[in-house]
Amino acid sequence: MNTCCSEEEMIYDYDDACECFNRQPVIGEVVFDREFEIYHNNKFTRTSLSKLNKSSWLVLFFYPADFTFVCPTELEDLAAVYAQLKKMGVEVVSVSTDTVFTHKAWHDTSEAIKKVSFPMAADPTGQLSRDFGVYIEQEGLALRGTFIINPKGELKAMEVHDNSIGRNAQELVRKIQAAQFVETHKGQVCPARWVPGDKTLKPGINLVGKI
Repeated sequence: MNTCCSEEEMIYDYDDACECFNRQPVIGEVVFDREFEIYHNNKFTRTSLSKLNKSSWLVLFFYPADFTFVCPTELEDLAAVYAQLKKMGVEVVSVSTDTVFTHKAWHDTSEAIKKVSFPMAADPTGQLSRDFGVYIEQEGLALRGTFIINPKGELKAMEVHDNSIGRNAQELVRKIQAAQFVETHKGQVCPARWVPGDKTLKPGINLVGKI
């Protein structure tokens, strides 16, 4: 890895990423692979995006901090759909700039977080948050960012919220269902509010001005 460079000198290169770069990846781009620690199943483990993403879809769910207010409501909401996502071939990893020790303490004490069974990634240096452009330099925290990555490691969808705005796990499920559908049904696209079973569209000249 490069050492930190000035803002003017920063050129993003996945083969030689600048440690201090804070840039959102582009849709369709293969995301940068990084190792990090997780708290999962009452164990501390070191893993990487490529290991978690191998042969499955991956959701990275960034949030500001443990022991806060909106965050436990979001993680509890996400925990409620985790079994459904696993059946869809999706792994979920929550990420904050806390340590794995803080994750364990939060999991042990919060009734909402006790429901979490997905891996909780620790990013105390902020590097994983910077890789996805959600790091708040002045606060050392992450924005509420959700990133959907296909099994090829390509970013297919993302959303980033102000930290005062919570997310909706059901809408995340719907987005992944749509992303998986178009991945396996080339040439078709999903219209607004599409859910499995609804009609899709096949763009072409015959549809111009007909919708």
